[in-house]
Amino acid sequence: MRVAQALAALFSITFAAAAQTTPAAPVQLSAEQDHQRLMDALHITSIRRGADNDPKSAYYANYDESKANPYPDLPDPLILNSGKRVTTAEMWWTQRRPEIVEYFDREIYGRVPANTPKVRWEVISTTRETKGDIPVITKKLVGQVDNSSYPLITVDIQLTLTIPANAPGRVPIMMELAFDPAFMAALMKRLPPQPVFPGPTWEQQVLSKGWGYAVYIPTSVQADNGAGLTQGIIGLCNKGQPRQLDNWGALRAWAWGASRVLDYFETDKSVDARQVGIEGHSRYGKAALVAMAYDPRFAIAYISSSGEGGAKLSRRNFGEIVENVAGTGEYHWMAGNFIKYAGPLHWNDIPVDSHELIALCAARRVFIGAGAIHGDGWTDPRGMFLAAVAAGPVYLLLGKKDLGTSQYPPIETPLIDGEIGFRQHSWGHTPAPNWPTFLTFASRYIKAHPQP
Repeated sequence: MRVAQALAALFSITFAAAAQTTPAAPVQLSAEQDHQRLMDALHITSIRRGADNDPKSAYYANYDESKANPYPDLPDPLILNSGKRVTTAEMWWTQRRPEIVEYFDREIYGRVPANTPKVRWEVISTTRETKGDIPVITKKLVGQVDNSSYPLITVDIQLTLTIPANAPGRVPIMMELAFDPAFMAALMKRLPPQPVFPGPTWEQQVLSKGWGYAVYIPTSVQADNGAGLTQGIIGLCNKGQPRQLDNWGALRAWAWGASRVLDYFETDKSVDARQVGIEGHSRYGKAALVAMAYDPRFAIAYISSSGEGGAKLSRRNFGEIVENVAGTGEYHWMAGNFIKYAGPLHWNDIPVDSHELIALCAARRVFIGAGAIHGDGWTDPRGMFLAAVAAGPVYLLLGKKDLGTSQYPPIETPLIDGEIGFRQHSWGHTPAPNWPTFLTFASRYIKAHPQP
């Protein structure tokens, strides 16, 4: 009897220990449920509806420039929270820049955990091929994120790297944040035929300069929906639990993944890691700008049609507005705290704006692109131009050139004489027409040359 009791007690202890060490499965919430959870945490009962593109709708987006600036006064990037003016580069780096970063961390994009998992890169395949008439070597890689802290979630970062086969040394790299090829193929089957910008592809244009290029898939790091916030890198760091109000959203997670790619580039002897540029379009334009702002190792950025949450001024009423990004379809890009600026607070209550995100990139080079209003008006090209103008004083303080004008240029006019560049092309929502201008801009700073 005593033996049986002892065995029962032993099994009880063993099972209890096993229960304590087995992690709980990730919480499963729909985007609507998670959005409501955040609203409850913010003590918000409702938010304002976003704009749409139905001319018959009461919520039709504004495209009238005379109504676009209800809040014309922007936060001054060179005024400390104390009210004191920033007059030296040292004051910018040690005092004002950290204040701006804190606002973006807490209120807009969310905080990255202090200790994120390590990433181990593995080359899956190496292929010799030809792009256009240029021989290249393409490596397919996977960045395996350490999930030992929570094995129920796996994150594998998808990356391809293409280098000119005859490169005499390390080469500069332009990295694109791109949609998953399978997703794009399925999307193209559902859409009518899309116009293709004539001429060489962006990859061919990059290779013709003796540079290499990389394609990084952000959704391999974090899904592009609210239901996925307890999965991916955010879910892994939270051990499958929902976010706190100031936790990072998908834009910071995608930017984090871009930085982990840059970590790999620093180990690859074919890459000049000091000359890595980043490019993204639309939602990935937002993520590319966030990556550029937070990681000083990126040398240059092409931010295409990034709109609200990217380079567009949030205080502008033109096309997409704060309420769209704060709604259930896009809130996952941002910190939970961002939702409150769609109700009860308003755009003018946001302590920072996009010109200060651009200013965080100083004094490195940023090119901002957009298309014609008819086709790309949702992203508010003028609002992105005005943000570039308003970031200029920080560049000037740091001894660099700003955009060079505050007058909105005619369409197709390149502004690329300073460290901030801008061009609005005459096509629609596409980055392709601005690639030649961006590469002209970038070539002033990025050079292919032999290195040991």
